[in-house]
Amino acid sequence: MILQAMASSSSSSSSLLILLLSLSAAVASAGGDLPPVQDYLPSYGLPKGLLPNAVVNYTLSEDGEFVVELAAPCYVQFTDLVYFDRVLKGKLTYGAVTDVSGIQVKKLFIWVSITGLAVTSDGKYIEFQVGIFSQKLPISLFTEIPNCRKNAAGRSGCHGRRHGGATADASAVAAY
Repeated sequence: MILQAMASSSSSSSSLLILLLSLSAAVASAGGDLPPVQDYLPSYGLPKGLLPNAVVNYTLSEDGEFVVELAAPCYVQFTDLVYFDRVLKGKLTYGAVTDVSGIQVKKLFIWVSITGLAVTSDGKYIEFQVGIFSQKLPISLFTEIPNCRKNAAGRSGCHGRRHGGATADASAVAAY
């Protein structure tokens, strides 16, 4: 189903245009306030819980490139501890996000950058990419919008860039 939607680029372009027009109408009728970005994700075949509750602003261009701003950097515990920077960027298409920046996951003792994600063809999992490596997680983990935490206290350490811990790129994480 997702593959069929992705296979038809003219259909995707039309869907994106309709979605953008709907968003423009919603913004105009709400007096300029944007609807929560999490409510918008299902229109792209993605669950609401991919983004934390701390979103204060977002933009989406016609080609799917987006910028999401959080009130502050924060942490969310899914199956692993995830760090969200203050600004998240990427490119949104139906059922997938590519060119991701601003999201890292702690694997073992190092932080690795999430570079993309896609809903699997059966719609039961989301496959997260870290460079050439990937991991599938049940989509059910992302049905609720998660709460942000200011720090990683009570978990296995703090974010490397802010607190001097180890960070790595995908080439160093064969265990992912």
